[in-house]
Amino acid sequence: MNQSSIPVLDDGERQPIDLLRVPGLGRLFRWQYARPVLQAPLLILSGVMILHGLFGPSLAPKNLATSVTWVHFRGILVLVLLGAGNFFCLACPFMLVRQAARRIFRPRWSWPRALRNKWLSVALFAGILYIYELFDLWASPWWTAWLILSYFFAVLVVDGFFKHASFCKFVCPIGQFNFVASTLSPFEIKVRSQDVCTSCHTKDCIRGRREPVSDLVTIRGCELALFQPRKVGNMDCTFCLDCVHACPHDNVGILSRPPGSELLSDSLRSGIGYLSRRKDLTALALVFTFGALLNAFGMVSPVYAVEIWLGRILRVKHEAPVLGVIFAVFLVAEPVLLLGLAGWLTCTWGRVQRGLLPLIVRYSYGLVPLGFGMWLAHYSFHFLTGLYTIVPVTQSALLSLGWPVLGQPRWMLTGLPSSVVLIVEIGFLVLGLAGSLAVTYGLAEEDSAERPMRTFIPWAGVCALLWMASMWLMFQPMEMRAVLISG
Repeated sequence: MNQSSIPVLDDGERQPIDLLRVPGLGRLFRWQYARPVLQAPLLILSGVMILHGLFGPSLAPKNLATSVTWVHFRGILVLVLLGAGNFFCLACPFMLVRQAARRIFRPRWSWPRALRNKWLSVALFAGILYIYELFDLWASPWWTAWLILSYFFAVLVVDGFFKHASFCKFVCPIGQFNFVASTLSPFEIKVRSQDVCTSCHTKDCIRGRREPVSDLVTIRGCELALFQPRKVGNMDCTFCLDCVHACPHDNVGILSRPPGSELLSDSLRSGIGYLSRRKDLTALALVFTFGALLNAFGMVSPVYAVEIWLGRILRVKHEAPVLGVIFAVFLVAEPVLLLGLAGWLTCTWGRVQRGLLPLIVRYSYGLVPLGFGMWLAHYSFHFLTGLYTIVPVTQSALLSLGWPVLGQPRWMLTGLPSSVVLIVEIGFLVLGLAGSLAVTYGLAEEDSAERPMRTFIPWAGVCALLWMASMWLMFQPMEMRAVLISG
């Protein structure tokens, strides 16, 4: 699908919703101090979580660090990504600290050319999933607090030495998760009219708005090298709104679009290139998808039997090598086997005129909706079953400081019944399956217009297998992590 093939809406067609045109909301987002105002509460909350994690109760369900991080933050994050877009990156507290530090220390270097890809962030993403299980982060307020502190330290080091938004684009694991998930969000930052951009000579959206005489930048442009007229979708976009503020023609909005539509397009993208040529982005998408099943597998009871069995075979007692084998199976062996088989069948049976590896790279993005469905099902389980736990944990924290303003902790407050939450989980998984089938069929139609079903069926089989595995996981007994079963 070429950019030129996308129809232009005329006056008789339905116009997209623009959040910047919504009264009140648009005024907030256009305000130059909107981002720090949104970041400040999360920065304060991060500080409270760090202090409570280091010096508060060691029992995870009674500590703000573990309760907020592993129950509430993750659940709210995926729901906002599903319902709106990458608004967490907009309100990211790490960037507020980074901006304050840059008033004192100016970065001098550009990010190394060899690292201008996603391979480092893919490794860090997988590494976070690994240490989460190895150190039982969900059960350790102390380790959780240090993880948050490490994030702040990493931001200051990377963006203290390197220009632009190097940490966001090339390092941050949370950001990469958000980038992939936001390909399915219903809103994106996009130009309203290409004609206005064509007539613009200053290109402030990426260069920044400058003083006419001194050429000093007064409002910065996009730090992630996304030139708005050629930007496609949400990949690498932090919703920072710098382009909105920099555009002198008020031509950038937060526009609605069909979720997942950017996964069907392989047009040239500013700051990214072609998705079908980005093996690093494919690896990120696969870690996102298969990591969703892996992360959920770590909280169901069969994982312990598997770990014991592997420990006997490997003749080791430490969990690290056992987890290493499980991660290698989920994140390497399983994708290679399933995608390799589907790609081979597509080449031979569907007779698609692509090489095996380019074909696998192209269709891997079709699995993203299924992976996001699994993340939604998993995180919504913890969030909804522990929905009210923030109340007694906050009461307990204030009481420990001698401020009983909210009364005694009501530990009987937990969340919604598991039977109700299960319906929500199944709904997310069905939604994810439908999205993956729609994307892979769209790609099959484009690659083989005369016989799309032959191209589609192998990838539909992969989607069906992953969906059945996801359903099986959701019906297993799950740990109520960072949530008290009773008072």
